[in-house]
Amino acid sequence: MNILSIEKISKSYSEKILFDEISLGIDDTDKIGLIGINGTGKSTFLKVVAGIEKPDKGKIVKGNNVKVAYLFQSPEFESGTTVLEQVFKGNSPVMQLIRAYENALQKMEIDTEDKDTEKRLMDLIHQMDVMDAWSVETEAKAVLMKLGISDFHAMVDKLSGGQRKRVAMASVLITPSDLLILDEPTNHIDNDTVDWLEKYIGKRKGALLMVTHDRYLLDRISNKIIELDGGNLYSYQANYTKYLEMKLEREALAESSERKKQNLIRRELAWIQRGAKARSTKQKARIDRFKELTENNGKTYDVEMEMGVGFSRLGRKIIEIENIYKRFECCEVVRNFSYILLRDDRVGIIGPNGCGKSTLVKMIAGELMPDKGIIDRGETVKIGYFSQENTEMDKSLRVIEYIREIAEYITTESGMISASQMLERFLFPPEVQWTPISKLSGGELRRLHLLGILMKTPNILILDEPTNDLDIQTLTILESYLDEFQGAVIAVSHDRYFLDRVVDKIFSFEGNGSIKQYNGNYSDYLSVALESYTAPRNDERRKNADKNDDKKEENKIKLKFTYKEQKEFDEIDDKIALIEENISKLESEMSTIKSDFEKLQKLVKEKEKFEKMLEDAIERWTVLHEMNEEMERNK
Repeated sequence: MNILSIEKISKSYSEKILFDEISLGIDDTDKIGLIGINGTGKSTFLKVVAGIEKPDKGKIVKGNNVKVAYLFQSPEFESGTTVLEQVFKGNSPVMQLIRAYENALQKMEIDTEDKDTEKRLMDLIHQMDVMDAWSVETEAKAVLMKLGISDFHAMVDKLSGGQRKRVAMASVLITPSDLLILDEPTNHIDNDTVDWLEKYIGKRKGALLMVTHDRYLLDRISNKIIELDGGNLYSYQANYTKYLEMKLEREALAESSERKKQNLIRRELAWIQRGAKARSTKQKARIDRFKELTENNGKTYDVEMEMGVGFSRLGRKIIEIENIYKRFECCEVVRNFSYILLRDDRVGIIGPNGCGKSTLVKMIAGELMPDKGIIDRGETVKIGYFSQENTEMDKSLRVIEYIREIAEYITTESGMISASQMLERFLFPPEVQWTPISKLSGGELRRLHLLGILMKTPNILILDEPTNDLDIQTLTILESYLDEFQGAVIAVSHDRYFLDRVVDKIFSFEGNGSIKQYNGNYSDYLSVALESYTAPRNDERRKNADKNDDKKEENKIKLKFTYKEQKEFDEIDDKIALIEENISKLESEMSTIKSDFEKLQKLVKEKEKFEKMLEDAIERWTVLHEMNEEMERNK
């Protein structure tokens, strides 16, 4: 059922057209992923759909009862409010009731003798009972905890940007809506939280429209991909993998059409150059057609952007880290960590928010000193450090001026590449290169900052959350660059696809400053981590089963199971072992796949099916053994 229609809307800023007369219908079962290069207007499009901004032309049509919840890319909060107050800030009567209850509760904690507040609190408790508001509050706190926010009464003014984003996300996730709109929901959250968010929105009923660079999330959740490109909107009834296939087909057709157009222009140009005069109606019409062809440049289609790789010579000694230790007032963040960085290392760093990942890479980059220990860098080491915060840029400079101040040219294996050529390869076409930096979007600033670092031709790259605010096409270019990069790469990232694509070692923060090293990419790490988590539990379960093996034969007749239950009881351990064996085989097969994304997704889905079977079987095992133990006690 259609819940919202977008009818020929247009939007532009200054002379830049973001989208031009685009249309789209959204049904209640749609899970839509919006993609496009930074600066094409994705966030603006979401705001127009949500009704926050108005289009220059066209209209948005939705039913009176259709509710929309919107997550801003950079949310702003009302000063002086707490986390829960901000989460419950909405027009829903239940939300208002919970907020009033929280306020009254806080007043009672301050003055327990306040009879008016006490009566008010009792009235609110009764209303919450009637409206079942307790479940909403429980869900809100559960969602906040999953998002890493445990202090519900903390003032939002004192939260970091990432924490504020997670509070805003909790608010929209618990707000009942027919259409949920999310702008970069995976920014500033760790890998485990991304996994949880994927499952949460996957189970959610209602339509979804989101902008995200997380390709696994797009592939597993989306059933429709829409792409903003050159002011036009292209729609694909597909997930991300199928979209890539369909886009290739579309662009092949577009290139064929463009070749035909260019051939026609050449013929018309030859006719014009022969000196045709606009004396007859036919001749004038033909000249007008030539002008129309040459003035209409048409759609600029994507081309494969290859990165030139500039590189500085790297000596034998790279970076040696010996027993480094770092502590802040709150806790230890890095404890006795040692590692010798190799020339071709590709290291991914993961862990919960606030555990110390950025602190570690800042110490490696020389931006921060350890409290104890040594970081010894080789004389030829030239570090390119891409931090979460953009380096201060002179906003009065134009894009090309900023890059030329770093380097006019870089030397690659294929020869000299100019600053302008590098900009174009990094999705800043000639007409954009003279744009003042002050007019760039947040994503374009991140892309320019990244290119500026690469232009310095480092031989060690340290990337702290490089996927935040970068579009998928830029990430693809960066990944291709890293394939050819002849030095070590250390990347902090929550992007599971990026980690699978780029790294071959994982440093995992395990708590209390402890950092554990794993070989393989992120999927390999998950397999090992899951095995180490489930092994003790499985051993205990098998131990309990072994204790009952002798008793089962002895007491088979005396048990009060039905025939079906008895048979199930006898076979449940073998069934669980078989499921675990299938999961293990799938994990082994997944670990060998490096580039076949479609096959990997099929294996992931099959593994999830077996994991659900395992969960059900373990639950049934527990029920049967509890029944058996109860009957043993009652003999």
